Order: sequence, then C-alpha cells, then structure tokens
Amino acid sequence: MAGVSLKCGDCGALLKSVQEAQEHAELTSHSNFSESTEAVLNLVCTACGKPCRSKTDSDLHTKRTGHTEFVDKTLEAAKPISLEVPKVAMESEDTVDASSSNQAEEMVVPEVDKMLLEELEAMGFATARATRALHYSGNTSVEAAVNWVVEHENDPDIDQMPMVLANTKAEALKPSLTPEDVKLKAQELKERARKKKEEEEKRMEREREKERIRIGKELLEAKRIEEENERKRLLALRKAEKEEEKRAREKIRQKLEEDKAERRRRLGLPPEDPAAVKPSAPVVEEKKSMLPVRPATKAEQMRECLRSLKHNHKDDEAKVKRAFQTLLTYIGNVAKNPDEEKFRKIRLNNQTFQDRVGALKGGIEFLELSGFAKIEGGEFLLLPREKVDMAILNSAGSELNSAINNPFFGVL
Repeated sequence: MAGVSLKCGDCGALLKSVQEAQEHAELTSHSNFSESTEAVLNLVCTACGKPCRSKTDSDLHTKRTGHTEFVDKTLEAAKPISLEVPKVAMESEDTVDASSSNQAEEMVVPEVDKMLLEELEAMGFATARATRALHYSGNTSVEAAVNWVVEHENDPDIDQMPMVLANTKAEALKPSLTPEDVKLKAQELKERARKKKEEEEKRMEREREKERIRIGKELLEAKRIEEENERKRLLALRKAEKEEEKRAREKIRQKLEEDKAERRRRLGLPPEDPAAVKPSAPVVEEKKSMLPVRPATKAEQMRECLRSLKHNHKDDEAKVKRAFQTLLTYIGNVAKNPDEEKFRKIRLNNQTFQDRVGALKGGIEFLELSGFAKIEGGEFLLLPREKVDMAILNSAGSELNSAINNPFFGVL
C-alpha cells in the first residue's frame, strides 16, 4: 500500500505533505521522516463542520465549544503522498487580464512576522492557523490575529496554510494599514481603554457607596440598640427607686401606727379597731419629715446614713459623689486585703481624708457602721482583723454602688 503520510521518527507526528514535514522540521529541528501507510485523521464536527486531525484536536474543540459528535472521514481524504514540494498554478485576479488567463504562477506561503508567530504558537495555536490569522489580519499585532481566529473559528480551511502568489510574498509583511490608519487605530484603542477605566472607576465608586450605606445602617442600628438599652436601664432604675420609696412610705406608716397605739396605751384608751382606721395619705406626707425613721438592719442604717450625707450636701453633687467613691475604695480595699493593716487603719487628720470624707457629715458614721472604730483619742479609725465581717462589707459596697449609680438615690 502506498504511503499516505509522513511520520516523524523523533516524535511520531503524522504529517500530510512534504511542506508540513519541512515546517515541522523548522519548528522542532527533527530530521528523521519516513513514509507511513497510517493516514492523518480527519474528524469532522457534526455541529459546525470543523475538521480535526487528531484526537487531541477534537478534545480541545469539545472543550471550547461543547460539541461532542464527530464523523471520521479519514479514508475519504486519504491520498497517496507526493514527495515533491507542491506548486500551485493560479491566476492573479487583480493584475492578470483576460488575455493572460492561461499563465500560471507559483503559489507560496506568505511571510509573516516571526515574533508574532512565535507568540501565537506559545499561546497554543497551530502554525497553519497562526500564519493564516496573521496574514489575513494585516500582520499587525497578536490581538488582531486572535480576534480574527475567534471570528473565523468555524471556517473549514482555518487550519490550512494560506497560499499567495510568489511575486506578492514580499508584500505580505507590509501592514495593510496606512500610518494615518495606525494613528486612528491607536487613538481608538486609547479611547476604548479610557472608557473602560472610567466604567471600572464608576463601578468601584458604586461599590464603595453601597459599602458606606451598609456601614451607616449598621451604625444607626447599633445606636438605636444602645439607646434602647439605656432607656430600659433608666426604667429599671426608676422602678427600683419607686420600690424603695414605697418601702419607705410603708415603714413611715407602720411607725405612725405604732406611735398612735403607744399614745392610746399611755392614755389608757382601748386599742383602735383596725376596721375603723382610715389613714390619710396627706397626713403621712406632712409628718414624714418630722418623724424619725430608724432602720432595723445594718444595711438600712447604712442607706439612711448615705441618704443623710447626700441631703446635707445636696448643693455640691460632685463632692457627694467623690465621697461615695472614696468610701467605696476604703471598703473595697479591706474586703480584698483583710490582712493588711494599712487598709484597715485611717488617720482622721489626713488632709485628703478630710477633704473627701471627714469634712462631710455622715462619712465617718458610715465607716463606723462598717466596723471601723476610733482609737488613740480619736486620731485614727481602725477595723480590727477579728471584727472584719465580709457580709457587712458586701452590704456597704452594695449600698455605695446604689448611691453612686442610682440618679434618684436620696430624692425623698
């Protein structure tokens, strides 16, 4: 059987003609070729008609287009190979008139820019396809050649080497565009790049604006939640203050009832019938400030002492708050370090102590309620180690925290 292809002995590639073998040798420096009875594959895509000369080409075509059906027409296209370099006779359509129509000229492969050709081959394009793209795109740039390939990908002869008349071969390298056209093309590309950049900047600005709006909404929501929590906290404080006022009024009422019963007992009158008692709220309000209230527990005594301190110095809230914080510091130091005498002993004539606590009526009384006692002729306040009562210190700390944080403390 006659040979239908040339096989490269170095890499095993099958080539259709001597011309393809020469191109392969130039590209790879392979020189060992022999005739083969194995034909080059001709797999034609049933969807677009593109021919593929190997299984690799068909796989790449499937990956690019999604077409999977191919018809094997290898036997139809297989012809005995000619070992002569093909020369095609063709009439020049532009320069030959009707009288010279029988004159044949040699057809050759057009020359293209080798650097552009190497770039296209490095991108994965076959030599024939890259040469055809450069030739028909004006041999100007890689971008123009790639655009031409995309537009003519489905052409049946896209993988065939282009042929031109021998006398026009030198003209193939000349750009098809005039200098004025090149300038216009460059200006057009710059304008296109500028518009693209402007569109990208506008898009980024829209994204940034969306991000600013999102952050603004999050900040507003966080502020709303903070305000809501603050409102709830104030409501809770007011509720606690109302409960405290209610307990104070109830104690006053009980005290009035006890005093009234004591007076009736001293006068020898029988106890008053509870069903007939109709206490009047206004009377209680009038006598509230006149009747002494003596808390029954240590915590109540401390609260009353702090309330008295605030009432006695109501014109200077900053001084009152500083006194409360100083007392809290003394109590906290003892609670944290009960074995340290320096925290359990206070010099009364210390200027800082006098400015913050000693000069305020009720400050020393509060410390005495917490367990401190005067020693050495009233020069010092001392809380003996054996008399340190953590329950009393905790109660003192709780009352001081309430006095500092409750804006309605001591209103009554």
